[in-house]
Amino acid sequence: MTMSPSVPDDDRPPPARFAFDRWTWKEIAYLLANLPMAIAGFVYTVFLIGVGAGLSVTVIGLPLLALGLQGARGLGRAERGRARAMLGLRIEEPSPMPRGRRTGGFFAWLWAGLKDPVGWRALLYSFMRLPWGVATFAVTLASLFVLWPVLPYIARALTNADRAMARALLSPSDELERRIAELESDRGVVVDTAAADLRRIERDLHDGAQARLVALAMGLGLAKEKLTDDPEAAARMVDEAHGEVKVALQELRDLARGIHPAVLTDRGLDAALSAIASRCTVPVTVSVQLTGRPAEAIEGIAYFTVSELLQNVSKHSRARTASVDVWRSGDRLMLQVRDDGTGGARLDGGTGMSGLAERLGAVDGLFVVDSPEGGPTTVTAELPWRDSIAATAKHAEPA
Repeated sequence: MTMSPSVPDDDRPPPARFAFDRWTWKEIAYLLANLPMAIAGFVYTVFLIGVGAGLSVTVIGLPLLALGLQGARGLGRAERGRARAMLGLRIEEPSPMPRGRRTGGFFAWLWAGLKDPVGWRALLYSFMRLPWGVATFAVTLASLFVLWPVLPYIARALTNADRAMARALLSPSDELERRIAELESDRGVVVDTAAADLRRIERDLHDGAQARLVALAMGLGLAKEKLTDDPEAAARMVDEAHGEVKVALQELRDLARGIHPAVLTDRGLDAALSAIASRCTVPVTVSVQLTGRPAEAIEGIAYFTVSELLQNVSKHSRARTASVDVWRSGDRLMLQVRDDGTGGARLDGGTGMSGLAERLGAVDGLFVVDSPEGGPTTVTAELPWRDSIAATAKHAEPA
């Protein structure tokens, strides 16, 4: 969950006042509990670092340190719970240790544990808290007897510093947590898309070319049997088999084009998109302004994105004209497909738009549909630009 750096309105306690209300007593209790919690955390941190570093030359030092960092996660969890209960501070729990690394063997677990940022930040928090815990305990206890009329304001000031420290060191890293969640989601999308493509290829082979080749083999077998008894019938059967071979070859070409078209590999996006546009039922203008070629994976995604969008134009748009524009903007490959049709296209409209959005999202791309009722429709897609292997190798060659 992405967390805002600013404090939400409902995360703030009511303003401090001279009266000792429920919030004031909670904050006083929190400040008095700082000392024992700080002592426990400081002792744990010093013992762990001292023993772990001292025994790092032995076989048990680093595993002990990794286990200690997991224990530090527990200390951080306890401090977050205390802050939530007594200060009303909303702090999300960080992501747990990845399951894959837990089951990837001893060394994978050891490496993941040693570089766990959540554990190290919890240790840093525990180490810093001792002088602060002593100071807040002393000030709060003295103020209960000497400065009790203004103690609510003192408690609020001290706990605000506590809130800031907890947010800084015990909150999950917004960007890191967001990227982890996105990458986990994108990995699932990539796996599902690859599985769906494999099923489609298998189905097309089974229902198309394979069935024709089976029929061709049977026809040639019958022609072989009739070759001596009825040469004319055998010749007709061979002619039919020849026609079946042509159809099977065409189906295989179409299937290969669906996997990765040869024109895209040989001539790039400009020629490949022009070939797609020529098969569209609507006149399409293609403009490709690229000085180089992107990586093959990005080029393939761009090709199939435009192909799917032009199929939608042919089937659903009722357009008279359409256009495809491709250009590079910084480190992004930009695609834009427009048509003057009736509009109304949506990501959840059942025209494959949601699948395109997921496929682009899996590679850090963007997919935006602007299609008001009555038209026109403009679909903009962004993909990260990565140079092709050939271009990279060319730049890497010595002069």
